Amino acid sequence: MTERETTRLVAWSRELRQVHHRLREALRVTRESLAEGTPGERATRELLLYCHGFCTALDGHHRGEDRILFPAIAAAHPELRPVLRSLQQDHSMIAHLLGDLRAAVDRAAPPEELDHHLDGVAAIMENHFRYEERQLLSVLETLELAADVPEALGPI
Repeated sequence: MTERETTRLVAWSRELRQVHHRLREALRVTRESLAEGTPGERATRELLLYCHGFCTALDGHHRGEDRILFPAIAAAHPELRPVLRSLQQDHSMIAHLLGDLRAAVDRAAPPEELDHHLDGVAAIMENHFRYEERQLLSVLETLELAADVPEALGPI
């Protein structure tokens, strides 16, 4: 294995950490927008932008994992299939929570309700990310995967 191949293999674990960091940051910015929002059309538009952007990014990340990354891990490490199933169940739960958040944003729900939705997404998302990192980072350091990062981890 060449140094470049080794660098690329290790990069998958770094890429996952970076994607998780960017999603955490997007959630933080969304929550700040809600907390600092003032009544008015501009604040509402900004919150819509942040919420929809965050929801789209998180959903895209999970779709990439389900479509590209997890099948590659399952093929290389069949013993991790139960872990991958659990992570995919989390993806389904998070998608449902994101759908509820999108609906609340679209109908201009009060800030308290939006904050409640964001609390739920944040709790499940953080738990999911930590579990995923504990279970998969070492595997990703040796995974041979011929895919672009946005394809496997979402367009972040």
